[in-house]
Parts: sequence; structure tokens; C-alpha cells
Amino acid sequence: MAEKTPTGIVPIQDIAAKLGLPPDSIDLYGRFKAKVDPARVPAADRPSGRLVMVTAMTPTPAGEGKTTTAVGLTDALAILGHKAVAALREPSLGPVFGMKGGATGGGKAKVHPSEDINLHFNGDIHAVTTAHNLLAAMAENRLHFDGPAALLDARKVTWKRAMDMNERGLRSILVGLNDPNGGLGRETGFDITAASEVMAILCLAKDLADLKARLSRIVVGYAPDGKLVTAAQIKAAGAMASLLKEALKPNLVQTLEGNPAFVHGGPFANIAHGTNTVIATGLALRLADYVITESGFATELGAEKYMDIVVRTGHIPPPAAVVIVATLRALKYHGGVKADGLNAENIAAVEKGFENLQKHVENVRLFGVPLIVALNKFPTDTEAEVAAFDGLAKKEDFRYALSDVFGRGGQGGLGLARQVIEAAERDKSGFRYLYPPEAPLIEKIETIARRVYGAGRVVIEAKARKKLQRYEADGFASAPVCIAKTQYSLSDDAKALNRPRDFAVTVTDAKLSAGAGFVVALCGEIMTMPGLPKAPAAEKIDISDEGEISGIMG
Repeated sequence: MAEKTPTGIVPIQDIAAKLGLPPDSIDLYGRFKAKVDPARVPAADRPSGRLVMVTAMTPTPAGEGKTTTAVGLTDALAILGHKAVAALREPSLGPVFGMKGGATGGGKAKVHPSEDINLHFNGDIHAVTTAHNLLAAMAENRLHFDGPAALLDARKVTWKRAMDMNERGLRSILVGLNDPNGGLGRETGFDITAASEVMAILCLAKDLADLKARLSRIVVGYAPDGKLVTAAQIKAAGAMASLLKEALKPNLVQTLEGNPAFVHGGPFANIAHGTNTVIATGLALRLADYVITESGFATELGAEKYMDIVVRTGHIPPPAAVVIVATLRALKYHGGVKADGLNAENIAAVEKGFENLQKHVENVRLFGVPLIVALNKFPTDTEAEVAAFDGLAKKEDFRYALSDVFGRGGQGGLGLARQVIEAAERDKSGFRYLYPPEAPLIEKIETIARRVYGAGRVVIEAKARKKLQRYEADGFASAPVCIAKTQYSLSDDAKALNRPRDFAVTVTDAKLSAGAGFVVALCGEIMTMPGLPKAPAAEKIDISDEGEISGIMG
């Protein structure tokens, strides 16, 4: 027996019909999941829908409910008579078994079947892992057979391995020690699959041809003469694309209130660009009045990357409105309250932590997009704290709504939905990028750090500076920048809460993602292979003799 089916859940064919998908466009993965072939969906004889992006203030370690808010907002818009679709990321097994425990929403605002989505889903992330490691294996094969005339310099292979799991023991490994023909033994490591460039490519490619072209451009390392070596030269792109053929198709599921949801692609926003696939979002925009998507973590991470990387591809339009999720517990956390005291009333901390939210409002305004602040209600919120927040919000010039979608589903999000409609249809929008493509890479990094994070200065360590200069010389000066840093602070120091000022951002390393089309700048102590916490969520997950899984939160 699998996950219990909640009341109101219908076969996925009914959801597809509700969305207007032709029957021959869907491939069933059981009763409640399907993949959709966009090529079999005819062009819509209707205007494109409006895109709404959900982001957040700087979260507590447990998260502030972005996915819950996105799902509940989708249900609320449907109640108001709009054809609404959620377009969300797939959960990685890293956080499912690690700190977070799941990523399908919560309470009465979830997507179904949540346990299937959290565990393996339709195999997309495994396909990304396999394609990534195939390239590593084929690069290793060239080292074994090429000998002195090697295409790759064994000392300058930059492509690592990938695995969809938190495993700090694999951050650094030695390979090539037992291969007499493989050249020098060397140090490499594993990245979590959510940080793989292949995952980024899957999420940014508009179709199969674009996917294959992007995979071909992946840089594996350098030749003995110093020139870039790509996946195309390794002759791996075709096989990699073949592995990803089905993964490229969006996954269709449903909310608990029977509304469509595409859950597809899963890059993290602290170490990657943090948004679902442009294919799923683009398909949803063809079919719906409103498409609710989310970006990872807070505005300075997911939202900035959404605007400057995802929208810049030209495959999807800028958001018609942005929702910033705030919680009283996050305000108290940034107001100085420890994690074990967040359930206690503390109006002074709410007022102090409001500075963090103010900065995130400023960040969205940098892009010229209408915004709404959603106060995501928790059972421990007190009337006095809500009143204090209401007073603070009224002093600010932004739209605001209380959201109780966790406790009441779509009905609890009607006020938020009405504010979203007003903002998307009536508020002035003048979208703009944060920096021009012709700006030097270091200038792009400094612009993000100063304007979005609020940094006073930016330190580029020698190793990172040398790599950035090399990337510009190799023809990637016009690429956008994807900054990898902690999600727990506006700065690159996880302990610097609320709204830090006059701090330095330190770029410790850089990485070229030529296929994805951006340059990664790593800041502070960020790791592309996370570790499990002291008490991982995996310890609480179990399965009964009847096959019923328990312990997955969200």
C-alpha cells in the first residue's frame, strides 16, 4: 500500500483534461502522476497567462512555507474562478533525508502524491545524476586510452561526480590511483545533484535540441595546450541527452484541492539557480490564466537568479507579480530570538526583525516588479504579534495579506489571491535587469553583493580572481553570474542575521557552467556537497509491512 489518497483527489487523466491537455500528450506514471510531452500540446488560442513568482524573507533553518504558499495561492485563485497552475521544483533526497524532511507544501496546501514526489518521483533526478556521471566516466576513459596525445590534461580535469544525497565524506576523493594508463592520480569530489550543471541545463533548456546543444558546451577540463575541452569533444552529449529525454518532459500532479501542478527540475538556490524548468513554466503559461512558481530561499538568492539568469534566457517572461513570504517566527529569529524560543510571544523581536523583510522588499523593487508580502500564519502566532506586524506593514508602501493556506487551504489564501490579482493586473511594472551583460564578471558580482546583499565591500580571493579572468579570456565575459552562498543570511556569514550592514562578501572560488550559460562565484564557506545534520530527518522515516511510508514532513 502506498500513500493514502486524500479525499477529493482524482485520477491524473482528469487533471490533464481540466487543464486542456490532449490525451495523447500524457504518459501515465500510475494513477496520480504523468509526464507531459509539450510537443503534443497544440499552441493555445488564448493570451499567455500571468506569471507569479513566490520568494521569501531570509528563512529560519526550517523554512518559511514558500511551497505551501505557492500551492495555497494556486488553490485560492481557482476558487476565485481563474484557471491556475502551480509550477514547482522537485525535492532533492538531500534535504528530504537531511534537515528539511520534504518539499511538497504542508497542511491543506500540498501537492499529491507527496511521498512519491519526495522519494524518487518519476526518476528525473536519477537521470540527471546518471548523465552527469556518464560524462565523468567518458572523460576518465579518454585519460585511460589517449596516452601522451591526450585530449585532456589529467591535472586539469574540472568535472566532478554527482549524487543526490548529503554526504560530506565525498566532498574530496582521489581517483586514478589504480589505473596504470590513466596518468596521475588526482583529487576530485562529488557535488549534490541539485548543484550539477546538468540539472541547471535541464531547467534552462527550452527543448531537446537546446538541451543537447547546452550539454555539448559543458566544459570538462583543459587540454595540455590550455584550451577548453567540452562534452562535445568527449563525444558524450548525445548519450547524455538520450538519458535525459524523458526527464525533460514536465511532471503533472495535483494539489489537494484538485488543481494542476507541474513539478519539474530541482536546482538549489544557495549553490545553483534555484528554479523549476522553463519548459514546465512555459507550458503552464500556454494553458492557464495564472502560473504560480517559486524561487529558492529568499530574494537575494532565488529571486535575483530568477530575474538575472532564468528570465534572461528569453524562454519565459518576467513575473507579473512577486509574493514575498514572511512569518512571525522568522521576524523573531532575525530579531534575536533563539530557535527554541520562537513559539513564545515577543513583539519587540518582531519589530526588530522587520528590518530583514524591509531589505527583501527593496530587493524585489530593484527589478521593477509589483510585489505583495504574504504573512504565512502559524498556529503559535498571537493576535498581538499579528497586530504589531499589521502596524509595521501599514507604514510601508507595499501590498500585504495574511495567509492561512496551511490551516484552511485555498480558502485561507483568498485575501492573498485578491492582492495578487490587483498587483498583476493594475500595478505598474517596469522590469529591469540588475546589470548589463557586457559588464565584467567581477563587476557583476560586486553589483549583486552591494545592491542585493547590502555589502560594504567585496573581496575576490586570488584563486577566484584568476579563474574569473580566465573565463573572460575564454569568451564568457557576457555570462550572468550565479552566486553560491549561505541561505541563512543576507551576507555570506550564516551567523549574521537580520539586516547586516557594512560587511564584506568574500569570493573564495569560481566555476564555469558553460552549458548552463553562467559563471558560478562561491562565497564564504558554501559547500556544493552538503552534509547531514546531527539528527537527520532520515532517522524518523519508516515504512510499514503494508508499504505505508511515515515520517516525511511536507
